[in-house]
Amino acid sequence: MQINDRMEQLHNAVSQTYTAVEPDGPGNCGKQERGRSREIVCEHFLDVYVDEQLTFRLTCTATHLPELILGRLFTEGWIESIRDVESITICESGRSARVFLQENLRGSDRQISTDREASCCIGNLTFLGKNGKRQLRELPGTEWQNAWVFALAGEFAGDSKLHRQTGGTHSCYLGVRDKCVCSMEDIGRHNALDKCIGYALLKQLDLSECILFTTGRVPTDMVQKVIAAGIPVLTSKAVPTDQAIELAKKYHLNLICRAWPDRMEIYHDARK
Repeated sequence: MQINDRMEQLHNAVSQTYTAVEPDGPGNCGKQERGRSREIVCEHFLDVYVDEQLTFRLTCTATHLPELILGRLFTEGWIESIRDVESITICESGRSARVFLQENLRGSDRQISTDREASCCIGNLTFLGKNGKRQLRELPGTEWQNAWVFALAGEFAGDSKLHRQTGGTHSCYLGVRDKCVCSMEDIGRHNALDKCIGYALLKQLDLSECILFTTGRVPTDMVQKVIAAGIPVLTSKAVPTDQAIELAKKYHLNLICRAWPDRMEIYHDARK
């Protein structure tokens, strides 16, 4: 597979001024301080063409776009492995990416995306249901250790660069046993997760031996993505939904939430 990333260096944060307001006395009329500034995360818009057909329109952070594209193609079933992709080309502005699949996969039915994908969980779930092709399969029972999860939680506690700068991103950490091999961040937690999966594909890691740690809450579409990727352990510092737990039980996903360096909550344990 060839990657031709021609995107120029883009700003992922910009300085913006604001007015700070604090309560002032019993009337709470407000004491104001004008002219303060803060670094704000930048939104980036990316159109992804697969075999010259518009397939995804993503709102993201302009970092690790090849990994994002590969992860998205994989979790939604357009490819089964990195070998299915012939090339990825990203233009200078980073606004357009062209993916060519191997010749034997070209011409497969593919719905054209006319709407830009939302960054909320409902938008992603709707998009996945409309365009996704991958059938979810039960995950094999996989051994994992509490210490591996605590190690990833410790990595999260160190924070990520753009989040430290702006406070405006979600992060995702990829672990192989007790080693953190990659960390990604994005304005959307789904994108950060796909970036980690794309990284694993590029590095030819065995996804069945991986653990994902996400900083965001865990609704059903996040669980779907992890199951589709064949990753047996999903961990979050935040909380799951009831339907996410049910889906994890159905497909034997180990689901661990409220994971911190000193405590975690196991919502489904699929260890042998």
